[in-house]
Amino acid sequence: LSAPPLPPPALLRAGPSSPPPPPPRPHCFPKDVAALRCCSLEFSLPTLPVPMFPLGRVYLFPHQVMPLHIFEPRYRRMVEDLLDGQGRLVIATVPEGAIETPSTPAPVLSVGGFGEILRHQRLPDGRFMLWVLGLCRVALYETAADRPYRRVECRRFHEDAASAEEESALRAALQAAAAARLEQRGEKRELPAGATAAVQT
Repeated sequence: LSAPPLPPPALLRAGPSSPPPPPPRPHCFPKDVAALRCCSLEFSLPTLPVPMFPLGRVYLFPHQVMPLHIFEPRYRRMVEDLLDGQGRLVIATVPEGAIETPSTPAPVLSVGGFGEILRHQRLPDGRFMLWVLGLCRVALYETAADRPYRRVECRRFHEDAASAEEESALRAALQAAAAARLEQRGEKRELPAGATAAVQT
């Protein structure tokens, strides 16, 4: 299997700062990662706290593969620690307008994405390229951390199935929001056919 090129990967910082080094190009799904996107997700949630990676306006959903460019020292340390274990972490969303810095943790939404590192690439200067698979959504409970990065306990988030009517309305709202976002970015193109076909609530 192969996959089309991705947009630039999500960056580590949630607020303004000096620009990071550019990630390697082209940035595409490796073939083995693309093949894993459709695998069944069988796992159990950890009972101990896991690393939390806060990102501004970024959401990790089940079955989504998220590319990440890791360049800050504290999160390089996080990746090193994760690679010594199961490689599972929480991607937490920092609300718009909040800023995450090493000395001032930003607030995060109470529901985040629990995921697993599918593949990593260690760059010569110590940065990492990661591909993280979303496993499920979780409720977050931050705990004290003895490392330079934050940690959370997570509980599975209860998902309510939508009725057929609700699903149709939600799908239409999602399509409209995606089209508006493209227009806002000045991209004059239509959504690909079936772009929201796999959306579940």
